[in-house]
Amino acid sequence: MILHTDVFGDGKPIVFLHTGLQTGLIDFEYQKEYFKDKYKIILPDLRGHGKSIENDFSNFFDDSASDVSETLNDLGEESAHIVGCSLGGLVGLFFAKKYPNKVRSLTISGVLAEKPDNWLEMHKQDVEHQAQLLLDDDTVNYFDNLHSSDWKQFLYMAKDEDWYPFQQTKDLNGIESPVLYMVGEGNKGETNSAILYQMMKEDVHVSIIPFASHLVHSEQPEFYTKILEMFLHDTD
Repeated sequence: MILHTDVFGDGKPIVFLHTGLQTGLIDFEYQKEYFKDKYKIILPDLRGHGKSIENDFSNFFDDSASDVSETLNDLGEESAHIVGCSLGGLVGLFFAKKYPNKVRSLTISGVLAEKPDNWLEMHKQDVEHQAQLLLDDDTVNYFDNLHSSDWKQFLYMAKDEDWYPFQQTKDLNGIESPVLYMVGEGNKGETNSAILYQMMKEDVHVSIIPFASHLVHSEQPEFYTKILEMFLHDTD
């Protein structure tokens, strides 16, 4: 499907792929403002999010990679820098493996390379937190207004303890572009993943940013953006 997409600026394209239950416009806001005078900023709503209406999440990551490809084709872009965090980072990883010729560079954060030993406990806590979200009327109303699709389907998908695509995140096979993996020091699973990814591929750059955790791009936006800028300059 062609995703609902907002575009700003002109130049070489950067696709920013948002985190779960967010949209293109409300995530990576600092980075959009910083880069829009130098690059063409492409902000899609992933399937089932924002105005990209779709309630089928059965093959979410592979379908989302195809969505990004179709959207770039629709915009007349042969390739782009791909930047994603968490859910968007996973989609970016799938996209880079499926369409390596369309990726100038790949920047990801909030992605686990391997299943943590305490994964079942982590998953249980996530499911309990999500259940609490659904009990809060203000939160439900907020997401109802933000998303045109049934956003709760994403939470239902994540109830399955096997929802996380570790079979794809465990390696970088098929990715031909340079990779930048950024992580906040507060997330030990992701800092461990940084070391693993750097050992897998020669042109993988790693940045562990202090005083941040899973959402490093919003927790430390200035550090994140400066490092991303250096990486993009090196790969252009």
